[in-house]
Amino acid sequence: MTLFLLGVIGAVLAATLYNGGIAFQALEARETSPSRALRPSLLAGLAVQRRWLLGTLLVTAGWVLQAAALLVTPLTVVQPILAVGLVLLLVVGTRLLHERVGPREITAVAAICAGLVALTIAAPAHTLTRASAGALAIGLVALGTAALLPYLLGGLGRRPGVSVVLGAGLAYAWCGITTKLVADAAGRGDWGIAGLWVLATAMAAGVGLLSEMTALQTRPATRVAPVVLVVDIIVAVGFAGALVGERWDQTALGGAVLLGGVVLLTGGAAVLASSPAVAAAGHPEAAQPAGEH
Repeated sequence: MTLFLLGVIGAVLAATLYNGGIAFQALEARETSPSRALRPSLLAGLAVQRRWLLGTLLVTAGWVLQAAALLVTPLTVVQPILAVGLVLLLVVGTRLLHERVGPREITAVAAICAGLVALTIAAPAHTLTRASAGALAIGLVALGTAALLPYLLGGLGRRPGVSVVLGAGLAYAWCGITTKLVADAAGRGDWGIAGLWVLATAMAAGVGLLSEMTALQTRPATRVAPVVLVVDIIVAVGFAGALVGERWDQTALGGAVLLGGVVLLTGGAAVLASSPAVAAAGHPEAAQPAGEH
């Protein structure tokens, strides 16, 4: 088995752990006061709950597998694959919670599978990040600022609205990119730089988690999850092409197969994330906004 395929398997396992962990985290988020929205006290209160801590442990394990996958597999492939974990949630929702599966879910799973095959056979060559330090800094600062927009709006006394959902997706995309930088530094044996990127990733993950937990307090998971997922994948994959140096034009049909794979997997994942069956399994008690229970 090639290192590339091992990386793909690692990414699939990471996706499974991520989705399982988020399910536990969402259970606790729904039970906290909306007055803590976008406040560190929200995470402080969640951090003493066993279910939330278990979810965080699973998410952390998923991140380690993601970083390991990025040592041998391009970011263009790993980031979309993280959506594959939704298929597991669909199985849980249908087998254990007896949620109905219709043509929409079946089509979404087929699209995800087709997209995964396309990404696997048309992946660009694995490369170290090639952008200059200045270009990388500008890109990350711009992305980080956009992810912090809900907090800036809150500081100005304005309601963040949908920006809190978009901000979560942007923060997670930031994490995906910096996880790639962690893998690059580790691959070079530069553990000091790798450690700094781990800290940066942890801080961005905290921002994304706080934004997502805030969104889940007042919005159904069927509306939050698809947006967060699509923003995360599109931004991270776009960054991979623009600054990481992963050459799409050197893949099958000049990148057309790869683009088709990303579209299929992202679109299928977005549809699947909006399914009540997946919401019931991945975000228990979150299929309805808090005020509708």
